[in-house]
Amino acid sequence: MRRVASSRVRLSWVHLILGGALLMPYFLLAQVAVGAYGGGVNALDSLPLSFAAYVAALPLIAATGLFGLVRPMSVAAARALCGVPGDRLAEGPARTWAARWRTSAWWTLHLGVGALVSGISLAVPPMAVVLIALPFVSALRELPLGFGWFNTGAEPYVAPVLGIGLLAGVVLCAAGTGALLARLAPVLLGPTAADRLAAAEERAADLAVRGRLARELHDAVGHALSAVTLQASAARRVLDSDPGFVREALAAIEDTTRRTVGELDAVLGLLREGDGVAAGAGAAGPAPTLAADLDGLLDRSRACGILITARQDPGPVGDWGRLPAITSREGYRIVQEGLSNALRHGEGPVDLRILVRMRGGHEELEITMTNDPATAPESRTTGGRGLRGVAERAALLGGRVEAGPREGSWQLRAVLPLGGGPR
Repeated sequence: MRRVASSRVRLSWVHLILGGALLMPYFLLAQVAVGAYGGGVNALDSLPLSFAAYVAALPLIAATGLFGLVRPMSVAAARALCGVPGDRLAEGPARTWAARWRTSAWWTLHLGVGALVSGISLAVPPMAVVLIALPFVSALRELPLGFGWFNTGAEPYVAPVLGIGLLAGVVLCAAGTGALLARLAPVLLGPTAADRLAAAEERAADLAVRGRLARELHDAVGHALSAVTLQASAARRVLDSDPGFVREALAAIEDTTRRTVGELDAVLGLLREGDGVAAGAGAAGPAPTLAADLDGLLDRSRACGILITARQDPGPVGDWGRLPAITSREGYRIVQEGLSNALRHGEGPVDLRILVRMRGGHEELEITMTNDPATAPESRTTGGRGLRGVAERAALLGGRVEAGPREGSWQLRAVLPLGGGPR
């Protein structure tokens, strides 16, 4: 009995009464049609005609249940009032006809059964109250409703027992019907194969955006912090002996932080606006590229005290401005990450080669960076987030990355095909 009186049962009862209320427009339309078919009589004055109007309303309900937006409304009501876990119900409008037909079946069941339970809930309690009060109010036995039967020798407790039984029956009916709808909700409103596929694609797209933002933040902010740390450290050591170098280091720090703030704004713009080239990114300026920003990157890295030898050969492309835009952007980030690794883990000069060459009839951008590691080449890990990000960037363009010890030095080599991408 405690379970019957629980809040879940009360909420499911509200859910059924809501279904009965939603059926009323269909019922009124159907009773007009039934009354006209019966010769202009009022269907509400006849119980058989009222039942016929109820039956005639069900096909109308089923037809409107085919609309895609019916499912979100039904799911919200079932989740809130029937206690059905959200992960067992589908999200969003019904996309396929199979889902629409299942939603239509639920919509018809909810409104049809809800109307019956609502009618019982409205009609039976007043009658039960009268039966319970009948032995104590003699005037009720004089009403022309058949209650005079209790004056003919019937036991005085019969009427109250019948009244209590009717009330219990209403409660049990509502509880059982609510439990049935809660059990059927995942079957009729649960996700279809198309819904699961759409949800998986949405999760994959969300993870791709998160990965992209993580790479951008790591490459932009990580490189800037490494460069600024080294520049500040070098300036501190020669603060009294070489003021000119300190001024250059401070200027480099200012330039690095200014550019990094702009790139951070661009990444946050992507986060606010979603995937794609967001408006926020445009407000902060275009993403850095090999064509426009490589020289500045090399100058800022040299200001950290590292010697960089750069050899560039556009090859068949002719000039770096003709590279596909996406390749130029990703190539810049790969060079930036390579220099960050050299600043953090290496020592000695960095040999950078960027060239475009033909291989197998196709053009490729090849980026090679070599420097001496601060420790033995074999002890330098290849599992950092930066190198994984470089591999992901290359894979997105159909390229490949190799990183590891080579002839006593550390080498990072990335090959990016130039077969496509927006210019």
